[in-house]
Amino acid sequence: MGLSQRTLTAAAAILGTAVLGLATASSGIAGASPSAPDVGPTSTSLMHGDPESTDTTGHPGPGRTGHLAASSIPGGVCAATFIGSDGYPLALCTAYVAGSPPQFATPVVTMFHPRTARVLARLPLAKGQLLGGVYGFLDAKNRVVVADGSGRILRVGHHRTARGWQLRIDEATDVARYLGGDGITGLAPDYAGRTWFATTAGVIGTVLPDGRVGVTRLPRGEQLGNGLTIRRGGASVLTTHALYEMKADADGVPRTVWRRSYDRGVARKPGQLTWGSGTTPTYFGPGGDGWVAIVDSAAVPELIVYRSDDGSQVCRMRAFAARNQGTENSLMAWGTSLVIPSTYGFGYPPMAVTGPSVPAGAPFRGGMTRVDVFDGGCHRVWETTTDRMATLPRLSRADGLIHGLAYGPYRPGPQQLGPVNYAAVDFQTGRRVVTRQVGTAPFDEPLQLTGMIAPDGVLWQGTATRMLKIAP
Repeated sequence: MGLSQRTLTAAAAILGTAVLGLATASSGIAGASPSAPDVGPTSTSLMHGDPESTDTTGHPGPGRTGHLAASSIPGGVCAATFIGSDGYPLALCTAYVAGSPPQFATPVVTMFHPRTARVLARLPLAKGQLLGGVYGFLDAKNRVVVADGSGRILRVGHHRTARGWQLRIDEATDVARYLGGDGITGLAPDYAGRTWFATTAGVIGTVLPDGRVGVTRLPRGEQLGNGLTIRRGGASVLTTHALYEMKADADGVPRTVWRRSYDRGVARKPGQLTWGSGTTPTYFGPGGDGWVAIVDSAAVPELIVYRSDDGSQVCRMRAFAARNQGTENSLMAWGTSLVIPSTYGFGYPPMAVTGPSVPAGAPFRGGMTRVDVFDGGCHRVWETTTDRMATLPRLSRADGLIHGLAYGPYRPGPQQLGPVNYAAVDFQTGRRVVTRQVGTAPFDEPLQLTGMIAPDGVLWQGTATRMLKIAP
């Protein structure tokens, strides 16, 4: 995400509100993965597309005829959107309120009309950590699974009543006593029916189908700012210092299988939220999850690919050929290929970042690169240096395009002023094939939020003030 203090203040003055609700992300895998037992429709029930965090989908996107078909003002910033088997979009949003400095209110589960995009129902939750209302998923009953600020993992169902649609908490699991006062920032379902959770300060736990809870704590000083990534054999957790491969015992307690530290640089980089890697681990490669990839936060960032089972290195190379690059976003993965978007210089809201960056600021010029991985090596296929993707992009395996919202060409000055375009990039060549304006910043500042492509090809995408329905 990226909002300079000056631009955020200007936007707040114009809107009379302050904006929040951010999605950091990262990850990717090969091909379509089978649904985990407690997950809704494939490709539309998890923030990163599947448990392995590939940020891919089996549905085609809006494509060359994509246009803004409808929109609404949900009263908050919608950082993650899911589509249930009944076709209704459900989003995790963060309500905003006026103030200087900006103040942020509670996370809100929000339901939209699939045709008009109007808000059908809203359910505010207890306020918690910044990302507490961002990471979640849809379960097999189309319920939104999300953590609130009181230390509960909730299952929020949508129900038709005589007065219209209603959102309500169908189930709640209280895990507060295991958190030590910390807040949950990551949630994910696994293939054994457990729900994994992670806190900012490194408490990793699972809730078993029978309600039992097992937890472990990572070394103090290591923090988490991203979600969890799941494969059939375990889970991948990335802290501000190291990558962990973990498995849950029969009692649900996560155990470390292997740990690999990485170069986190000298400080937080401009365009990243924390000091350390901004990526969520991505499973991909042999068997769909034989490899796991991250991008570190070294002075010259490197892509590192490990074998999931034993942590041995598959390959390591410079993540971007261009200088002054880095990423806070998820890696997309298809087969044995990875696509890495650059967020270097993106100006996130000041309250979203942790600590000063070095340098203090940088222009957001954008960029994206594709790397193909083989056993023992990596090969760069293409790189763009001007594709200024401003949302977490989604790669469609159906149409071979990378879909998202993007700024126009770089010009000196605030990044949030000017047109916001729906953009599609060819996975094979890296060439932009679609550019169509769907909004104007700062009202529609994309904030590096995560969109979702529905089975009918519609891209549902939140911005600073709106939910956009971008349709074929």
